Amino acid sequence: MAAASGNRARDKYSVLLPTYNERENLPLIVWLLVRSFQESGSNFEIIVIDDGSPDGTQEVAEQLEKIYGSDKILLRPRAKKLGLGTAYIHGMQHATGNFIIIMDADLSHHPKFIPEFIKQWGLVIDMLILFDSRGANFVTQVLLRPGASDLTGSFRLYRKEVLQKLMEKCVSKGYVFQMEMIVRARQLGYTIGEVPISFVDRVYGESKLGGNEIVSFLKGLLTLFATT
Repeated sequence: MAAASGNRARDKYSVLLPTYNERENLPLIVWLLVRSFQESGSNFEIIVIDDGSPDGTQEVAEQLEKIYGSDKILLRPRAKKLGLGTAYIHGMQHATGNFIIIMDADLSHHPKFIPEFIKQWGLVIDMLILFDSRGANFVTQVLLRPGASDLTGSFRLYRKEVLQKLMEKCVSKGYVFQMEMIVRARQLGYTIGEVPISFVDRVYGESKLGGNEIVSFLKGLLTLFATT
């Protein structure tokens, strides 16, 4: 099990930010992230993984690269929508930080919580979940009994080496990927910490969880239950 970092000055945080049709939200979430990291004095990079958004999200990301610098905003797009799990795997290939933060780009996760949960990082914590209480957790708790309050939340902080090991074990590709990460972490004996946050519904754009995604979520959940 990884030990806690002994020198915060050397720590670097890589934010994996998957996007699909987030043209309106992306400039604000990036500005909030940059401000939070600068105020805390943390070294960071924001990796935008756009899945071929037809609304111009990629063009917005290119402008943000110019504004903040290509060392801080890294656009690593894909040709089409390939699933949340594979987006994280793709982003990890470009991450240079020793800590990885995953979060949504729709402003439902406020970056103001990041400095606080960096402070909460304990001596034996391998990953932190910033949790809220949303409905999908009930069925996942009943089926999987993961030992964590929130399996579906996607605002998380990982040690890079822990995330790499979890990704090697995970087989899910869509939204179930989030839950499988917690289940695999439990199986591998990693320590999970949790910090409460306030979840905010998106202001701009539409939810990505349509009918097909919900069906895929349920199928993936049942597969995970049967194989873990």
